[in-house]
Amino acid sequence: MLRHTSLAFAIAFALSVPAYAQEAAGVDASSTVASDVRRQLDRLEARVSQQQSEIERLRAQVEFLELGLRGRGVSDPQTAVAQQAPPQESQTQDPQQPAPAPADPNAMQQIGQEQKVDDSERREQEKALVVQEHAPLFERKFTVDVGTNYSYYDRRQLALSGFLALDAIFLGTINLDQTKASVLTTDITGRYGITDRINLEANVPYVYRTSRFVSGGAGGASTSISEVTKSSSGLGDVSVAGYYQLVKESARWPDLVASLRVRSPTGRDPFGLKLIAPDDNNNNLNVPEDLPTGSGLWSVTANVSALRTYDPVILFGNLGYTYNLPGSFDDISPVVGQVQPAKVKLGNPFQLSGGLAIALNDRAAVSFSVAASAAGATHIKPETSDDYSRVAGSSTTTTTFNVGASYLLPSGWSLNAQMANGLTPDAPNFVMSFRASRGF
Repeated sequence: MLRHTSLAFAIAFALSVPAYAQEAAGVDASSTVASDVRRQLDRLEARVSQQQSEIERLRAQVEFLELGLRGRGVSDPQTAVAQQAPPQESQTQDPQQPAPAPADPNAMQQIGQEQKVDDSERREQEKALVVQEHAPLFERKFTVDVGTNYSYYDRRQLALSGFLALDAIFLGTINLDQTKASVLTTDITGRYGITDRINLEANVPYVYRTSRFVSGGAGGASTSISEVTKSSSGLGDVSVAGYYQLVKESARWPDLVASLRVRSPTGRDPFGLKLIAPDDNNNNLNVPEDLPTGSGLWSVTANVSALRTYDPVILFGNLGYTYNLPGSFDDISPVVGQVQPAKVKLGNPFQLSGGLAIALNDRAAVSFSVAASAAGATHIKPETSDDYSRVAGSSTTTTTFNVGASYLLPSGWSLNAQMANGLTPDAPNFVMSFRASRGF
């Protein structure tokens, strides 16, 4: 009996061993499949994370390019970016290959910062070419500016000496007086930057001028012409100025610079210069014995300049006012042998100018501007009087149209040439100027 029971147990054990082995093999297979699924899930999550990082990178790059293109006047920055972007690869990444590491945001930020620095340096070079006189570059420690300016005036005046008979017939002499004047001014200017917002400037000019006076009536004949040329040279009016940058250019505001200039009467003043008759046969021709090189009075000029960059165009404007301090002179009479002490108060001019400059590249630029000035009449007060009297015909209105070109040499010198055309009778016929500046 015991033998039969042991045999039965042996048979049952033998039959149960394959079933157990089969169950264990099934458990191992399920574990392998789960591991494969988990690895695929990890790879998909890594791909999603990498794609999200790429999307964020592209979004930041598009926003940065949109800001730059908007400054260049592109109406649809996204289209321009799409046209400039290289085509993406159409090849699908093998899921078995490890996903590439996401782009380093610090590296992208460094590239963006370098591009911003390059744009800033280029814009500063463009400003140095076209707007140094409107808004000096405060980042430069010291700047030397050497220039020459040539102005030409041609004035004609009809002089009548006689009377009207029967309100229609003129009896007397008719003379046409003509004055042709040339003024050549050479100056040197030094600018020193105290801080990144404050600049000081000193200007020393030297003036050479010549005038040719022409008048008819020599020998009593209207067809006879007398001509006399006078020349003079000397130090002009030295000036010092200070600039303060109120606002630095940003996305909302332009550059705003305030300046104050003080001019001293170091040149030869025009008061008291006697008129002489160099031609004994022509009493109609009277010329001054000397020519002035300065105004003769202290003056203070306040300016506010604005500058806005719309790459590659730069807009600039200036509003100014000059106050001439009254001054006393021992003699203001032009008559030989006559002395007339008096106090003189020149008219105070308002100045307004504006224009645009186009940067052709980081070395060349052209500019166009219009400048206008309106000054009141001159008043004098003799010692024997308590009130000022107005000098007839002394108020002026000048307007000029200016065209300029600038070029930056590899050595660092900036060359600027400009020509102005007078639009009003009080303005010079034309002005030509050439300047060279160097920053250190």
